Amino acid sequence: MNNYYVKRTGRAVLTLWVTVTLTFGLIRAIPGGPLEMLRARLVRQGVDPARIDSIIQSRQQQSQPIYVEYYEYMSSLLSGNLGESFYFREPVSKIITDALPWTVFIMVTATIILFAIAVVWGALIAYKEGSRFDTVSSGMAILLSSIPFYVLGILFVVVFSYKFGVFPARYRTSPGVSPSLSITFVGNALYHAALPIASIVITQVGLQTLAMRGNSIQVLGEDFVRVARLRGLSDRRIAVRYVGRNAILPMYTGFLTLIGFNLGGSVILEEIFTYTGIGYYMFEALINRDYPLMMGIFLVITTALVVSVYIADLTYGLVDPRVKSGDSSETY
Repeated sequence: MNNYYVKRTGRAVLTLWVTVTLTFGLIRAIPGGPLEMLRARLVRQGVDPARIDSIIQSRQQQSQPIYVEYYEYMSSLLSGNLGESFYFREPVSKIITDALPWTVFIMVTATIILFAIAVVWGALIAYKEGSRFDTVSSGMAILLSSIPFYVLGILFVVVFSYKFGVFPARYRTSPGVSPSLSITFVGNALYHAALPIASIVITQVGLQTLAMRGNSIQVLGEDFVRVARLRGLSDRRIAVRYVGRNAILPMYTGFLTLIGFNLGGSVILEEIFTYTGIGYYMFEALINRDYPLMMGIFLVITTALVVSVYIADLTYGLVDPRVKSGDSSETY
């Protein structure tokens, strides 16, 4: 068992190092470096050409060969220093610290809601397999899973924000509302996050529902379910203790990894809603070729995904003891 933990830990660390190294090189291969983006922005702002040349020249003197930059970046990373944003002129760690909680709030809330809906909906579909409810619900789940979240997000902005004005189309909170533990702040934050959360839940709940349906149907065919029915147990007890309890276990890994994947999807979602989380700053960093900020945010997203998979690997045996024993029967 200790050997298993060591291998998993080593694999997670290796994955992070390889990802950071590849990202470091690929980001710098993007056409148009930060100095070109800076020059274009200063020209649009009407800055004097002589002043522009002076600024670009001073920045060029600070540039170093890529292998030196890589060594210095990895050394700084090990000491917890993510560098300074080229565009925002602030420490990358400060930007991420301010933006990350908002993105985590949206993604974790949306993932919990969609999994709660999917577990109940999928179990009901499986219990009524072959019925009209099964046919309609399965078709609806397939339809919802085929809609891209960014398409639904744009539709929400157009309809609910600009046409009817029901929900805000931008920002994390209303002007003048400061972060606190008050009901006003929490309600206002939920109000601004409603459309992004709904975009994720609606477009992802279908796939998870079908997964829960498949798991439940498989469990319904197990011998211990037949025995429970022969013993005269109520349908409710069978559905909750036997079917639901065993069918939900395979969803555990998907729940953790989906949070990590959704952090990556926040780049497009937050840009649509002008929601200033790490996805929004990642998009701005990409547009302005802000290498330090891009690397910092990508490191956070990659780490979240790797850690999610790592936790799932280490804890799944605790959640489902059958993984350790190899038993395929129901656990009591």
